[in-house]
Amino acid sequence: MDGTQKIRVTRSHYRPEHDPAAAEPLAVAIEAPIAIETNGIAYAVMMATPTEIEDFVTGFLMAEGLAAAGEIGEVAVHPVENGEWGRGYVARVNLPPERLALIVERARRRTGDSSCGICGIEGVEAALRPLRPLSRQSAASPEAIRRGLEAMGAAQTLGRETRATHAAAFCNEEGALLTIREDVGRHNALDKLIGALARGDTDPAQGFVVMTSRCSYELVEKTVRAGIPLLVTISAPTDLAVRRAQAAGLSLCVVARDDAMLLVGNTQPSDEGAMPLVEP
Repeated sequence: MDGTQKIRVTRSHYRPEHDPAAAEPLAVAIEAPIAIETNGIAYAVMMATPTEIEDFVTGFLMAEGLAAAGEIGEVAVHPVENGEWGRGYVARVNLPPERLALIVERARRRTGDSSCGICGIEGVEAALRPLRPLSRQSAASPEAIRRGLEAMGAAQTLGRETRATHAAAFCNEEGALLTIREDVGRHNALDKLIGALARGDTDPAQGFVVMTSRCSYELVEKTVRAGIPLLVTISAPTDLAVRRAQAAGLSLCVVARDDAMLLVGNTQPSDEGAMPLVEP
């Protein structure tokens, strides 16, 4: 599925007497409703770029805590035409019967407008329930992270065309890019990436994620639940993101640019030679 469409725009300069206005085509990212149905129950409608929908649904269900990777069946995607408003999609998937009670409980309360991972959760306690600690720390070096950043930039085809999408990339611990996913939403991009890793049987513990966004609480939650030990973002974190990452043993590299990055998290390197981190 194509993630862009062309529109006509007029380039207007601030001083038109020097350069008259001219019409030109502009590629814009497609944003479409994707309805997710689990076991025949309408669970959520998400606004996302309709590419790699199977990966998106898989990662979304994992991030919601509804199922593990091996419990998610085949994702059937059905386009739905909506007249002048364009096309939407219904994604249907079956989970094991023992998951049905949780699906019904969450679907009853949930209203989906962005894949933040906490929509429909009632109460602060539920939103901040403990995360399962990660089993290992990342052994990626700063140089490997720099390679991952460069590789992500070069692989952002949708981002280069539209200048309106986020990317989430998974690299091995040497910094080689293995998988990248793009979307208008940063949460959606990460869901797609996690789903792609699960569907491709890639070990999430043997690499790290690089993202074109700030380091938010929701991205930390999704990364930890996926079992990925290091999250790299090009912008700064929130305080809650840092505290949740530290509690789960997730290493964070933030404000990661061409020349430097900021390391936040635990003070001690792992026994496996992980990069030492400093307190924020």
